[in-house]
Amino acid sequence: MHQTPAASGEAGAKRAPQGQADIIVGIASYNNSKTIGHVVNAVDAGLGKYFPRERSVIINSDGGSTDSTPDAVLKATLDHKAIFLPHRLTAINRISTPYHGIPGKGSAFRAIFSSALSLGAKACCVVDADLRSITPEWIELLIAPVLNEGFDFVAPLYSRHRYDGTITNSIIYPVTRALYGRKIRQPIGGEFGFSGRMAGFYLAQDVWQTDVARFGIDIWMTTEALANRFKVCQSYLGAKIHDPKDPGADLREMFVQVVGSLFSLTEKHYREWKEIRDASDVPTFGFKYSVGVVPVKADMGRMLADFRVGVSNLKEVWERFIARDIIDALEEISQKDTHGFRFPKALWARIVYDFILASCHRKLPEEHLLKSLLPLYFGRTASFFLEVAEMSDDEAEDEVERVCEEYERQKGYLLERW
Repeated sequence: MHQTPAASGEAGAKRAPQGQADIIVGIASYNNSKTIGHVVNAVDAGLGKYFPRERSVIINSDGGSTDSTPDAVLKATLDHKAIFLPHRLTAINRISTPYHGIPGKGSAFRAIFSSALSLGAKACCVVDADLRSITPEWIELLIAPVLNEGFDFVAPLYSRHRYDGTITNSIIYPVTRALYGRKIRQPIGGEFGFSGRMAGFYLAQDVWQTDVARFGIDIWMTTEALANRFKVCQSYLGAKIHDPKDPGADLREMFVQVVGSLFSLTEKHYREWKEIRDASDVPTFGFKYSVGVVPVKADMGRMLADFRVGVSNLKEVWERFIARDIIDALEEISQKDTHGFRFPKALWARIVYDFILASCHRKLPEEHLLKSLLPLYFGRTASFFLEVAEMSDDEAEDEVERVCEEYERQKGYLLERW
């Protein structure tokens, strides 16, 4: 089933999908024709294998691709007999529809939430269009906790290379965990499961003309689920193989939008997180197994250079909201050569909290504030890479946990100055 709605000011479609569905799987896309066929086949197989009796719809929410991505969605074929799938009682429908509004992943998700609501879906999930490692089991692990166990939100849990996920490891995961007291390891993982109730809640929020509609959607979805006390869990999906990016070169725009969303959500939900003191595990589904991960290359020299230039040029900016002794410590760190370079985790957590406070107290225009954090992020990332260079990925993961514990220890600093 192919729907191509006329342009509309509303997200989703002018003509919403008709009928009812038990399960919705959404795939946001933009020029992903090389990979989306594989993703659709994996979703098709997952729905066929694990949910053969449920009425299911695959919705491709496309951002105006010029490379025949929608056609790839509709033409993807799967030999069900070859992988021993049971005969379905109902067909799996596919819809490829353009989304409208601010260009970005959030606007695409808004269209998916709208379709889920109009179809009365019980359980939904979203997956990235450029995945190479997705398997049918991902669909079970994202949907079954909602459909069978009553969870409202399912975050992904991946095995990752020790240099991957630097924004998550250094800021997003530690801050989210310290504030809301739940150990959701991948708050911006990209793949999520959620209930129809959760989709309706998301759709009703007035955020669709903000950065949430661009790159802030993942942290927004996770934070709103936590802050509003929905029932949350995570599922282990193995390795996420996509196009790895150099954290020193490719993530600047994403950094500003994702971290900016985190800061604004922290201010919005102060009443929800101010009394929380300890972090607890969340239920985790799936079988944890050893898996190979794609190495991530990083330009260490560029990150260190950006850090040193930042310390040299931005001191007067930082002095508006960071104590002099912290500035002095940064200057001392910047003078170290690569071999001796270290940016202590305790110092880093303190600085991130200072930036959150500066955002809350409007010390600088938000974009200027976030861009002034970038050199410090590069410095901390370079230091982490040097610290874990000889470690296994599991050992590096233990270092991330210690970073989180530092944020938790210093949460009182944030509260005292709020």
